[in-house]
Amino acid sequence: MSLAFAGAGTISVIHGLAAAAVGLPVVAVASRSIERAEERAAQLGARPRPYRDLPAGADAVVVATPPSTHVRLARQVLDAARPVLVEKPLSATLAEADELVAADPEGHRVLYGENLAFAPVVRAALDHARQLGRLGYVEVRALSPRPTWGELGQPGWGGGALFDLGAHPVAVALLLAGDDPPVSVVASLSAPSDLAVDDHAEVIVTFASGLSARIEASWRHADVVWDLQASSDAGVVRAGILPTVELERDGEPVAVAGAPGPDPHVGGLGYVAQLEALAAMAHTGGPSPLAAAFGRSVLEVVCAAYASAGSGGPVALPFTGPRDRTPLELWRG
Repeated sequence: MSLAFAGAGTISVIHGLAAAAVGLPVVAVASRSIERAEERAAQLGARPRPYRDLPAGADAVVVATPPSTHVRLARQVLDAARPVLVEKPLSATLAEADELVAADPEGHRVLYGENLAFAPVVRAALDHARQLGRLGYVEVRALSPRPTWGELGQPGWGGGALFDLGAHPVAVALLLAGDDPPVSVVASLSAPSDLAVDDHAEVIVTFASGLSARIEASWRHADVVWDLQASSDAGVVRAGILPTVELERDGEPVAVAGAPGPDPHVGGLGYVAQLEALAAMAHTGGPSPLAAAFGRSVLEVVCAAYASAGSGGPVALPFTGPRDRTPLELWRG
């Protein structure tokens, strides 16, 4: 099985390492910049191609371009009867997300690119959290320095720390909640004077059972700290994702399976297992383990959080606000 990459930015390096670990050749790289496409293609032993050529003979495509282009490129791949991995966030607006979900109604051809869903420590934490019974509280944090690559931090991206980085902890919170649907969101966002988008977000998501999930996404930290905890009357599960991998239940350490592939960082964050899932979809035509509908659910929480920060109050879910606006527009108009 072969891959093509749409996008030649920083994340394509990670996907390239994961592809090598899985043994999937990358045959084409497309980018808005022919120079970037040529550079990344040379590194991967692939050919530079324009977007219009995708899937460019590949059996599956990884779309890792700016969010506003995700759905157009994914639809192009689907029209060619190939499966596609779409990086998070799924799209720039909920209207675009609706379009992609409608294009894959059975959930067999789109894999939403939330790598943490495939990370060994997160999968183990989910298994242990399910053993706790009904959860009462969840907290997931993604704290990082401000990114210096690509267009992150620019208004045209669609949002800031919560939209991009925050897609990770929102997804993990939804996975921890399982079948318990979110019913409301309240959020506060802030931005420094030199940035047009948010660089810090604190979000509370309330679920139908009464479960409360606190989510924090921030670009204000000198060091990277990603972690989670989930608790019920029966116990507590805590996991560290970055900078170190660790898992404990009720204060006792729990062993975590080793990261697949030669690079523990890439394998440990789920990128290797994620591409293995894409390869299985291409080979069998079976259902996606993380379909576009899940990516839309993540984006719905994110959009409701931006709307909440704009209005100063809670926003109900399912989200009934404008679906043609980016998260940033829902916050600042």
